[in-house]
Amino acid sequence: MSITPERKAALIKEYAIKDGDSGSPEVQVAILTERINNLTEHFKGHKKDNHSRRGLLKMVATRRSLLDYTRGKDEERYKKLITSLGIRR
Repeated sequence: MSITPERKAALIKEYAIKDGDSGSPEVQVAILTERINNLTEHFKGHKKDNHSRRGLLKMVATRRSLLDYTRGKDEERYKKLITSLGIRR
């Protein structure tokens, strides 16, 4: 369900604005999207795992907040981010 450190490092490298950037909204949204996708696959086989479902809903809400923040700061960054991650909005 969690992502490997190698995958996390690859996401940071891909979405970082500058070197050593791990806290920008783009990086955080990319990591959250990866975790959300992994949990979604988990629920296909474990339909009654309600404890993890609560965590999933919290992650989705956090990602939505970060996307709203990015949209308010720079519309172009927001559009580029959702198209690269394949998030529908």
